[in-house]
Amino acid sequence: MARDIDISLIRSFLAVVDTGSVTTAARVVGRTQAAVSQQLKRLEDLLETDLFLREHKRISLAPAGELLLEPARRMIAMNDEMYGMMTTPSYNGEVRLGIPMDVVPTYAPSILRRFAQTWPQVRVQLVSENTADLLEMLDSGSLDVTLTTERALSGPHGETLRRDLLVWTGAPDSDAHLRDPLPLSIGQMECRFRPAVLERLREEGRPWRLVFEVGAQEAQNAVVAAGLAVSASMKDSVPPELRILGESSGLPALPEFEINLYLPKSGATELGAELARVIRLEFEMRFGDVNRGRPQPQPMTPRRRTAADRTAA
Repeated sequence: MARDIDISLIRSFLAVVDTGSVTTAARVVGRTQAAVSQQLKRLEDLLETDLFLREHKRISLAPAGELLLEPARRMIAMNDEMYGMMTTPSYNGEVRLGIPMDVVPTYAPSILRRFAQTWPQVRVQLVSENTADLLEMLDSGSLDVTLTTERALSGPHGETLRRDLLVWTGAPDSDAHLRDPLPLSIGQMECRFRPAVLERLREEGRPWRLVFEVGAQEAQNAVVAAGLAVSASMKDSVPPELRILGESSGLPALPEFEINLYLPKSGATELGAELARVIRLEFEMRFGDVNRGRPQPQPMTPRRRTAADRTAA
């Protein structure tokens, strides 16, 4: 006899998988740690198998959990799609999001996907530029919210979501890091990584030459992948075709950078504030909250369609 599976059990299961922690998963799903632990036990009892391996305060997927993972994601996606189809948010329109070009592939897809699941009628205009230009666009009113990559916050209206190490990158089979002078593929003057890279090379007395100087990260990476130069990237954003050049490469260690979130100084729009909430949630699910203890704004609740809405449609 078939039995129904409570969708909330599946959602908590995926939250634990995605965050690697029952504690963090509890914050994501809005429950206590004890409640999430109880949900996992209920799901394991229902399926009559262990879904997780628990050793020395660490939790990882058991074989049965790995088997459940993809069907669970499809189940949640179908649930959210059905809900979005049958309800109409009380907000529609457009919201403008800025993301530095060097971290677009790492963060933009998951942020846009999560926002669209809740607000399918809202169009997100994505603007990809360097951090300096994005902050100017935010101040001028051309953006509603922006992410930046910086050594530190630029003002009190920003908040740090992630701290990540700047690392050297090279092609797997290249010896470009051994050449003298060191060939560099790097951003233009506005790039926030550029002064950090050149400062460390000067401190080490390492001669260098510019092989390629352009703002587009994809173009920089293409030169590096060809074995013509080395470059620098946030560690979380190193593309798979490149390798991280560690201490053994002889290159000087690079500093830590922050991924920061900014809303307009004059105040956020309702859609801008909701997009910022979604961005915070995405980073917390992936990395934990680096600003734990900061009050979180409450999400807006979609309004259920009424008979009048359906008639008007």
